[in-house]
Amino acid sequence: MEGGKPTLPLVYQAVQALYHDPDPAGKERASVWLGELQRSMYAWEISDQLLQLKQDVESCYFAAQTMKMKIQTSFYELPPETHTSLRDSLLSHIQNLKDLSPIIVTQLALAIADLALQMASWKGCVHTLIEKYSNDVSSMPFLIEILTVLPEEVHSRSLRIGANRRSEIIEDLAYYSTTVVTLLVTCAEKSGHDEKMLIKVFRCLGSWFNLGVLDNNFMASNQLLMILFQVLQRDETSTNLHEAASDCVCSALYAIENLAVHMPLAMQLFQGVLSLETAYHMAVAREDLDKVLNYCRIFTELSETFLEMTVRTPGQGMGDLRTLELLLICAGHPQYEVVEISFNFWYRLGENLYKMNDPALHRVFKPYIQRLLHSLARHCQLDPDHEGVPEDTDDFGEFRMRVSDLVKDVIFLVGSMECFSQLYSTLKEGNPPWEVTEAVLFIMAAIAKSIDPSQLIMKFLLCFNHESLIVTLKCLPPPLLVPSENNPTLTEVLEQVVLLPETVHIAVRYTSIELVGEMSEVIDRNPCMLDPVLNFLMKGLREKPLASVAAKAIHNICSVCRDHMAQHFQGLLNIARSLDSFALSTDAAVGLLKGTALVLARLPLEKIAECLNDLCAVQVMALRKLLAQDSSSGKLSDPTVWLDRLAVIFRHTNPIVENGQTHPCQKVIQEIWPVLSETLNAHQNDNRIVERCCRCLRFAVRCVGKGSASLLQPLVTQMVSVYQVYPHSCFLYLGSILVDEYGMEEGCRQGLLDMLQALCMPTFQLLEHPNGLRNHPDTVDDLFRLVTRFVQRSPVTLLSSTIIVHIIQCAIAATTLDHRDANCSVMKFVRDLIHTGVTNDHEDDFEIRKRLIGQVMEQHGQQLVTQLINTCCFCLPPYTLPDVAEVLWEIMVFDRPQLTDFHKQVTSAEECKQVCWAIREFTRLYR
Repeated sequence: MEGGKPTLPLVYQAVQALYHDPDPAGKERASVWLGELQRSMYAWEISDQLLQLKQDVESCYFAAQTMKMKIQTSFYELPPETHTSLRDSLLSHIQNLKDLSPIIVTQLALAIADLALQMASWKGCVHTLIEKYSNDVSSMPFLIEILTVLPEEVHSRSLRIGANRRSEIIEDLAYYSTTVVTLLVTCAEKSGHDEKMLIKVFRCLGSWFNLGVLDNNFMASNQLLMILFQVLQRDETSTNLHEAASDCVCSALYAIENLAVHMPLAMQLFQGVLSLETAYHMAVAREDLDKVLNYCRIFTELSETFLEMTVRTPGQGMGDLRTLELLLICAGHPQYEVVEISFNFWYRLGENLYKMNDPALHRVFKPYIQRLLHSLARHCQLDPDHEGVPEDTDDFGEFRMRVSDLVKDVIFLVGSMECFSQLYSTLKEGNPPWEVTEAVLFIMAAIAKSIDPSQLIMKFLLCFNHESLIVTLKCLPPPLLVPSENNPTLTEVLEQVVLLPETVHIAVRYTSIELVGEMSEVIDRNPCMLDPVLNFLMKGLREKPLASVAAKAIHNICSVCRDHMAQHFQGLLNIARSLDSFALSTDAAVGLLKGTALVLARLPLEKIAECLNDLCAVQVMALRKLLAQDSSSGKLSDPTVWLDRLAVIFRHTNPIVENGQTHPCQKVIQEIWPVLSETLNAHQNDNRIVERCCRCLRFAVRCVGKGSASLLQPLVTQMVSVYQVYPHSCFLYLGSILVDEYGMEEGCRQGLLDMLQALCMPTFQLLEHPNGLRNHPDTVDDLFRLVTRFVQRSPVTLLSSTIIVHIIQCAIAATTLDHRDANCSVMKFVRDLIHTGVTNDHEDDFEIRKRLIGQVMEQHGQQLVTQLINTCCFCLPPYTLPDVAEVLWEIMVFDRPQLTDFHKQVTSAEECKQVCWAIREFTRLYR
């Protein structure tokens, strides 16, 4: 810190400014200055002095927080001989400040816990603390706070302690765990009406459960468990205490997931949770939603813990199906937030049963899934006074989406067809209100794709009575099957849906359109339905509230019914030409163009060029108009809408072209290139728009493949020219696409290598800045995608160039980069590079590749391996290690004989001289 150690009055003044200065700039200056202080060595002494002064809450909180942070991140700054005095000082501070503020106590408790975990010389810290403070009633709150955060901090990522030290700590905590629980029992029994103390006790117990060190048999018969369930059973328990007790039970249930090891405790918890059913009903009767949610959390955790036993031995012992009954009771609660808590359990149950594929088991669980689906259909109902279409983005809309996903995951246990027939049997004589009809249609849309229309008859009826659409679906019991000859087929269902009058509630029409979109496979098998379906969807497309969902349905139908939709291409083209006359979201508009492009690709080759030109014309004209306006006004307009639309057209126009045939899209893309080039040039300093231009060009190149050869030179020239001034990483990515397409063409290799060298120079300059790699991970990612493509398409060209040395040096430096995508690209480049010298793919250049890779390893092998080992130990997160392992594996395969020989010589040596010879011989390979 500049200027040396600051005075206490100056620190106090800065703290006051941080909390009380009315000027935001003053607060910011104080924050920056105090941050510098916290990072300095002076922070230790100043924090200690502020805590001793006990001047006010703000200064003490700053000091306690600073002390915690320093112990977490900078403990290495202190010599070992100061650790004991630091411990004694912290214990003194927490005792003196225990009544000032709970948040200060928590910060100091964390500091003490983090110190205990890192201070190897403090043996039996739990025993020391309990012995020192357990007889002092006034010290009990902060003692329990320390004992609560201590297990929580064991696995903290902020602490720099190794696995060996963590194992030692866990063993120590396990040894003293019964002492802690005994202390908590005493506190609970003496707490009387002190609710705050009981909450602290339950929090502490939950923390020790989470660490997984409590003795199973000891806890099974412990008084604290009984107190826990008594609190949960009492109707008068406060909300805060109820939540603390619920959290503790959930922690206990999570801790015993390995039931074989924890059977005594598991049995006690199982019976204890089952005893809460009456308390749940009482909470429902009192409309106490907080308690209801707590009970549902407990029931769900119980079901998840005993899931394996429930599936393997349903109805027997710990596989007691009353766990499912409890969840279904919760599913009957009128608030959808309650049933939503259990969703993860139902997902897991479906996953387990699907993997086991046992029809007998499916029959056992089928009634429970039927009841669940019935509840879900009810929960999906909109309010009767709801106006407009269903919302997707609010909380209830997100809940319905989760219901849709869950239904898709568990429907196999009941059968989609039976789902429909059950609803039919319960609703055929009724006249449900619109909100019931809409909810049933919503569930049906979730199920529609799981029905095989070639084999199944959908027992489903649609008819109209006033303004209601009667729908039948499997979700509701009882399962009364109707004779199949009286049931309409899927096409009849579709016929009724498309005849839906415009007078019904707009939400019903909205969900009906969704259903039609999901039934695209039915339409594909029954092309006679295409005209009425498209007429039905066009009505929706013209109405603002229904336009986007109708566009999505048309997109789905185009994707599945491409061949049948070819005859309707002119209609799709007319829609595309007037896209902005419809009230479509951006995604819906792009989706419609995607569907149109998919159908376009199925037209006869001789028609594709003209039709593609017509489809692109609107977007190209819009871009030209923007460029003209910008030129006259001097202001730049945003062209991204049109670029994105062109990109989706190019991406999905993939006609089948035989060898020797001219690609039908080639001429169109050549004609569009000038406007794309001009747009790129006009917006070259705007990274967002340049990215969109590059994306559009990428799909254009992919669309016609080698048919874009005439664009190669002008495109590369412009890329390199702009990149010299504005190094947008998307140019590197676009370059990788060009290498992928043309890298194996002999006549293009030198030009592509020149492109690479021209792009590399400004890239290296950018990455060589201080923290350049860390500040530009996208550039690292795209650079190594580009050079990896070169390795894959033309390795000898790259390995023979002068730029390869700089690329490898950059790769070695970038192996330390803690960025998932960037690091993955770097490792893939190194792995693929070495692999080219390992695999004999019968190409003529294998021996050349092997020799060149040998030269690379000779020059850079030692540095590379050293760097990889260091990064594994000190820089990279665990998820990157498989990528590093692949690189090391390739190095080993490439040099296996030398490595094996070296290992043998060293391990079989009988005197030091032999080891020295082996090392000398081995290092010669890399120096």
